[in-house]
Amino acid sequence: MIRAVVAAVLLSAGAARAAGPDPLVLRWGGDAEGGAPFVEADPADPGKLRGFDVEIASMLAEGLGRRSQFVQVAYQTIDQSVARSDFEIGLSGVEDTAARRAALAVTIPYFEFREVLAVRAADTGRFRSVADLRGRKVGTLAGTIAWDLLAAAEKTDGIVPVSYDDDVHPYEDLAKGRLDAVLLDHVLAARSVRRVAGLAIQPGAIATGRYVGVLSKENAGLRDRIDGILRERMRDGTLKRIFEEWKVWDEEQERFEEREIQISLLRNSEGTGTKISSNGEEAAGAAEALRVPSSSSLSLVISYLPSLLRASLVTIALSCLAMALAVVLGVAIASGRVYGNAAVRFVLTVYVEVTRGTPVLLQLFVLYYGLSSLVRLPAFVAALLGLGLNYAAYESEIYRGALEAVPRGQLEAARTLGLTEGQVLRLVRGPQAFRLALAPMTNDFVALLKDSSLVSVVTVVELTKQTAIFATNIASWAIPGALCAALYLAMSLPLSRLARRLEGRWKAASA
Repeated sequence: MIRAVVAAVLLSAGAARAAGPDPLVLRWGGDAEGGAPFVEADPADPGKLRGFDVEIASMLAEGLGRRSQFVQVAYQTIDQSVARSDFEIGLSGVEDTAARRAALAVTIPYFEFREVLAVRAADTGRFRSVADLRGRKVGTLAGTIAWDLLAAAEKTDGIVPVSYDDDVHPYEDLAKGRLDAVLLDHVLAARSVRRVAGLAIQPGAIATGRYVGVLSKENAGLRDRIDGILRERMRDGTLKRIFEEWKVWDEEQERFEEREIQISLLRNSEGTGTKISSNGEEAAGAAEALRVPSSSSLSLVISYLPSLLRASLVTIALSCLAMALAVVLGVAIASGRVYGNAAVRFVLTVYVEVTRGTPVLLQLFVLYYGLSSLVRLPAFVAALLGLGLNYAAYESEIYRGALEAVPRGQLEAARTLGLTEGQVLRLVRGPQAFRLALAPMTNDFVALLKDSSLVSVVTVVELTKQTAIFATNIASWAIPGALCAALYLAMSLPLSRLARRLEGRWKAASA
């Protein structure tokens, strides 16, 4: 059985590698949790995406004679995913930095943003610049140009940077007084100021940066073709029309495109896309730039339910398969630790302790990204292996304890009757151990069901990730969180009830 599982995994990985990318499809990666105007689920039809990066991806695919295909990936792992060829190009407000240019093939910039300070409206006169925030807490997204600026300002101006994984919670914390300011792109700031009352954007840019597409180094040829398409779409006004539609076009963006058209070939060889602004450029006009979809809460819930239900099926399938793998491996490990020789017991004990002693999130990263140079596992397979191998260690301890809990007198009686060790395990020890292990097995399955939420880090969109995207798009966790909790309960409660019924029947039979 174990050999069959391993063979299926290897065959799946080999088939995925042999098939290669579809030459008629441009796969592009982005994070729909980032929301408008980059990438978001369309409130009218959550099965579709919208945003200026969505339209740019379609524009590039059309220019290449292909059709675009979206791949959901966490923003923080876009670089790693494109490097391991999960998709051809990453587009999701990806910032142009020297580190990215060193590691990846980077397109010419297609949008220039301004890093701006957002503060509470009552503090507009107090905190006009980073220097005014000495000793104060300033929030931003981790791994961005804004974070680098704040990290530098921590040393020079004594501010306290606070890192976030999304751009929603910093502004909420600012409004609640947990932060004194937020430094982020003017596009994100404008959207958040419209959503969160009592905030204001300070005029003037702290710095400027540019959005680019990122490809793997091996895809430099495709990058050059995409650069040509971007230059042409700047010249014919296509990009301008896209940005105007999303209300992020302004005079500064127009000047940027004019400069980019003139020096695009030169800029493609430059090392970084970031510069500190010295002329106090105005950014306040961007606050009214974004369109925010208006729909009733009920209609939003109804429109998102199909997406949540589909994500629930992914969660169920992944959890059931991972638990099956954990049970098979757990039985084998427990049997080896009970019946194996000293060397076998030592090896299996090391596996159990190392697996239980390290986070499952780390194990997922190692399987998916760390081993990509040796074997590029499909995301679902990596998630399945990560959860299955992790829970196998826990399951093995349950089964080992249950096996050792069977009274020795029964085992000796069975051996006296002439049963072999295999028959003793199958007919006497195993059935009794299974009854003892059923309740903790059920608990582990419920825990695994919830831990499946971690697999979004390897691009699998399960229930929690889809809920996070939903919550970000409507700037509230109340309704999405309630729906997510209800779906998890709907999946876990029947299992618990089934286990209790089985326990009741076995108790009645043994009475």
